[in-house]
Amino acid sequence: MNKQKIVVIGGGPAGMMAAISAAEKHIDVVLLEKNRSLGRKLLLSGNGRCNFTNASNLNTFLTKYSKNGAFLRDAFKLFFNTDLINFFEKRGLKCIIDPEKKVFPANYKALSVLNVLKSELIKQKVSIACDLTAQDILLKNGIIHSIKLKNGNLIPCEKIILATGGASYPATGSTGWGIKIAQKFGHTIIPLKPGLVPLIIKEPYSEFLMGLSLKSVALKIYRKNRSIFTQKGDIIFTSNGISGPLALSLSNTIVDLLGKEKPVKISIDLFPDASEKELNFLLSEHIPANPGKSVKNSFKKFLPERLIDFLLTISQVNKEKSCAKLTRKEISSFAFLFKNFSLHVSRTASIKEAMVTRGGVSLKEIDPRTMASRIIPGLYFAGEIIDIAGDTGGYNLQSAFSTGYLAGQK
Repeated sequence: MNKQKIVVIGGGPAGMMAAISAAEKHIDVVLLEKNRSLGRKLLLSGNGRCNFTNASNLNTFLTKYSKNGAFLRDAFKLFFNTDLINFFEKRGLKCIIDPEKKVFPANYKALSVLNVLKSELIKQKVSIACDLTAQDILLKNGIIHSIKLKNGNLIPCEKIILATGGASYPATGSTGWGIKIAQKFGHTIIPLKPGLVPLIIKEPYSEFLMGLSLKSVALKIYRKNRSIFTQKGDIIFTSNGISGPLALSLSNTIVDLLGKEKPVKISIDLFPDASEKELNFLLSEHIPANPGKSVKNSFKKFLPERLIDFLLTISQVNKEKSCAKLTRKEISSFAFLFKNFSLHVSRTASIKEAMVTRGGVSLKEIDPRTMASRIIPGLYFAGEIIDIAGDTGGYNLQSAFSTGYLAGQK
């Protein structure tokens, strides 16, 4: 094979953008992908709708990656959300911003995002090599020399960008291979954990609540019976716990707590915009005004019927009991329960089911101005392989695109 100056390993968002960025500088680029097609994980993002960035400002963005956000400042200064939106819109893909500042393709199709990236790769004359698996990276005198493929062939190169992802969704090709290679070359690996992952609860409530969605509730996290964090959003009950944007967003904090104490107590506030006192007053006004109604029918004004049935069951109140027979103490207990529906998280789903991987190549050994390894000359990193994991809302894809763009430029 002819010697290529740059080989990008990994055909996900970070790898595709890295290849495009490098090719714009009139450098020969090979994009190596072990799957038969590019962007398999990208097609799954946002349930196929592809929330590819967020319209928040830079300072807000940097808070969305736990303590590691500052590392991304240089990448974001070079290629941020407005640059990414312009990239797609200049190539004919209209974008929209929802009320939560999440940015999507206007047709809500991840395939449209992928098609723009693939078209640009072709336009920039990137050599796309799918269905080829990298087996090893070879050095000569401590410097990048070539890539050895599983079929035995070598690809000589002067620079390699590792954009192989983490360990989540292994069916899409994210097996952690690149992390092992980085470790072989002396890079410190921050232990891998699941990020943005469904929660599994201790209580046997699934048969009653599975599939039930709750909008605009608040989720509280406790440590040693003290509330330490509260956030508002949407959840859905699963076959063994809870998921949905709010649960996924808080899962990173819960994963860390599970390493210190098990189970982790959480509670759902079904009426986060009212205090318990205000809710008690509201129920005390509403229930006596409907003396002939059953408790169940009376509560239908406030909550989904399945949830009412369940809450009445665990409260040991007959759902056909008339409102006229409810005592003040029972009304107060409902107000408390609606504000403090407690659950206990025993564990999370596995990293294979997580949306992102937390941990990865230590940021201390990567130059944030270039994404270059501080250990191996010619080795660069981009995307989920590094120790960066963001909240839900488009933050992880933006960091992938930004670090990919930066790695390709330098």
